Amino acid sequence: MDLKGQLIISHETKIPSNTSSIESSLTPICGVVACPDVCKCSRKSNLEKSEVNCHKRGLHAFPSNIPSDAWILKLGENGITKLKANILRSYPKMESLNLERNAIKSIHPQAFSGAKQLMLLNLYGNHITLLPSRGLRDLLNLRFLMLGQNEISTLKPEMFTGMRNLSELDLPLNALTMLPSNAFKPLIALKVLDLSINRIQRISPKAFTGLKQLLFLNMDNNSLKTVPAGAFRPLRSLEMLVLDNNFLSTLSQSALDGLSNLQELYLRNNELEQLPSDVFSNMPKLSQLALSGNHLKKVDGNMFSHLPELKKLYLHGNPWHCDCNIISLIRWMGETKATLSPQEALKCVSPSELKSKSLTGLQAGMLLCHD
Repeated sequence: MDLKGQLIISHETKIPSNTSSIESSLTPICGVVACPDVCKCSRKSNLEKSEVNCHKRGLHAFPSNIPSDAWILKLGENGITKLKANILRSYPKMESLNLERNAIKSIHPQAFSGAKQLMLLNLYGNHITLLPSRGLRDLLNLRFLMLGQNEISTLKPEMFTGMRNLSELDLPLNALTMLPSNAFKPLIALKVLDLSINRIQRISPKAFTGLKQLLFLNMDNNSLKTVPAGAFRPLRSLEMLVLDNNFLSTLSQSALDGLSNLQELYLRNNELEQLPSDVFSNMPKLSQLALSGNHLKKVDGNMFSHLPELKKLYLHGNPWHCDCNIISLIRWMGETKATLSPQEALKCVSPSELKSKSLTGLQAGMLLCHD
């Protein structure tokens, strides 16, 4: 399995225990422990832990009468509009809370007070515009926080205070326009950060301060035009960076400074017109690089010679101008063992005499420069 497959985990596998294997050992609770009338409560054999399934039951408020030993609570696809204070205080064993696709607009600052065992909190697909300041500070064991498809427009570090064990933060499909300084600073254990499909135009040079353990950063489908120098420098462990579908017109070496552990870099469908020859020089572990769908007419092939681990390179979908300025690229392509873009997709756009000619079929003697 490649890195992307390892890191992008389905929501089902994020439950703290393997619920698929639990199903066969769950038994209905009879009489002894309370259960909301519209929900189904089951207990795992030999454990005093109940799973409470209230999925799609027409609820408009957080249910009462939940078993005190509840550890998994499923409340997805209801009509809950707000989370009041202390909703989990009576359930000290709660490890997984699924509230996806409700209508939640407000979260009380003490909503999750006392929920120190919670490992998964799914708030995907609600109407949340702002996380309460320090409102998640009791979630000391939270590993997965899913906030995708909400209306969050602002991030502040105090929103994540106390979440020192968070491993994955999902924030796609929100209304973010910028990443401020220290936005994620409390998240010292974060491994996966998904910021895709927002409207991010600007990154503070200190936006990623504190994320020393981050392995995967997804900023696909935003509105970035530039990356400030040193913005990724704190990400010393980063292995995969996705910047596809933005408006980047150029990148400097300083913009990618500090990414010495990076293995995969995706820059597809931007507006890159040129790349400095040293832009990837501090990435000795880079094995996969995608530059397809940009505005590149030429690049210095020597920039790839300094990538000893490069296995896959995607260059198609660019308007290559096949003259003497790409001789170094053609020579490198003839020598490399890396897998290149499909030959039929990697073609000259100009000059007219070489239009539609495959780059891999060119010889240096065919590439002329006219004064």
